[in-house]
Amino acid sequence: MSSRRSFLKNTALVSLGFTGLNNYAAKAAMYLLDADPGAGFGPLFHREGDILSLPKGFTAKVISRKGDLMNDGLLMPGMYDGMGSFSHSNGKTILIRNHENSPGADILGPFGKDNELINKIDKNKIYDFAGGDKTCVGGTTTLIYNEKTQTVESQYLSLVGTVRNCAGGITPWKSWITCEESSLTPKNEGLGLEKEHGFNFEVPATDRIGITSPEPIKAMGRFTHEAVTVQPGTGIVYQTEDEGDSLFYRYLPNAYGKLHNGGKLQCLSIKEWKSADTRNYKSLTTDKFPQKKSFEVEWIDLDDVEAPDGDLRLRGFKMGAARFSRGEGIWYGNGELFFACTDGGHNKHGQIFKYVPSKFEGKPEEKNSPGRLELFIESDNIETFENCDNLTIAPWGDVIICEDKKDARVIGITPEGKTYVIAKNIGYRNSEFAGPVFSPNGNTFFINIQNPGLTLAITGPWKKRS
Repeated sequence: MSSRRSFLKNTALVSLGFTGLNNYAAKAAMYLLDADPGAGFGPLFHREGDILSLPKGFTAKVISRKGDLMNDGLLMPGMYDGMGSFSHSNGKTILIRNHENSPGADILGPFGKDNELINKIDKNKIYDFAGGDKTCVGGTTTLIYNEKTQTVESQYLSLVGTVRNCAGGITPWKSWITCEESSLTPKNEGLGLEKEHGFNFEVPATDRIGITSPEPIKAMGRFTHEAVTVQPGTGIVYQTEDEGDSLFYRYLPNAYGKLHNGGKLQCLSIKEWKSADTRNYKSLTTDKFPQKKSFEVEWIDLDDVEAPDGDLRLRGFKMGAARFSRGEGIWYGNGELFFACTDGGHNKHGQIFKYVPSKFEGKPEEKNSPGRLELFIESDNIETFENCDNLTIAPWGDVIICEDKKDARVIGITPEGKTYVIAKNIGYRNSEFAGPVFSPNGNTFFINIQNPGLTLAITGPWKKRS
């Protein structure tokens, strides 16, 4: 993936449709999940024992499981979440995957149930050691995947000691920004924490086995982070926040590609509607935020961004920032980006916003030619979509959405507004999908099932949609 240039086509989002059919045979089943059969890859099929229901011609292979012994001698942690892909030598792909592990939870971390493997690593590489007996085991793992042989050649722990690494985002300079969906501090009793949490960390995309030095990017703010995306030409980082009263942020780094060198944190405000509430809940008495209307925006500077009181979003809203409902997945396309708000909307089924940056984004001239925000789609019912979470953009320009719900689906949306279902979770129906991402050459689609902890590689006639 090249630096400082857009590499994805324009996208558009519209509502989704869903129709279900019952099993038609004892050992084979078909689910017709297309709103428009001509829009995608056709109806979905599965056979007894399959994990996913997929269109004809597609196959899914489990390439990584929670508890696997990794090449560094540690165990593959659970709670798979956000994921990024990067090109590697000889056509191979580097995957960096988040692990949304919370402190004190009964989960499998990389060091085993009783931390019996913890002596295999340098303690200085653990962000929050928490006294040793309650060591935080959130973080990331890195996988080297060979598409030709469809096998993982190596996998290793690449960041550890953080909390609830939910999503994140790729950078044009070939790294992964992993985000802590947390605001825990040593003041939280019973957890034994030694560090503040709620920061972003950067993990290089490399095949060199080893753990990244856990250095929080404090200038990007301390809040309940969810995901980020980078504007390739400017290096500006946009950030979502997973709170019911969240803000939408951007980080203007002092130097391109050097996020640790400081920068300015800002939050988005609607120029003509200060402290706009975009959530559109039934219970709200404020004016409804309209769909398909584009609003000019301005950006408010934030101070005290390490926010010891966890109040960045509250201070920003008082200053005029727009309020959102649980900002989640975000991805940058060609001159625009999309982000999901999982439970926004009249029925709390979810919203998807589109932001088009100014041609002078981050510069003083943007005041005269500002960026624009639009509520692109708000789901009125679960057939449209429910709990949109992680999202990505396919190589051919369609937006791909994961649902965070029972019987979760992966849904594609064409620029013309036609919708189609790529996959349905039938093997682990109570678990969400997470981390949707294509390999750099577009031949493989990777997806996580958070519980029991699986990464799958899906192959098939993707070129059909190109």
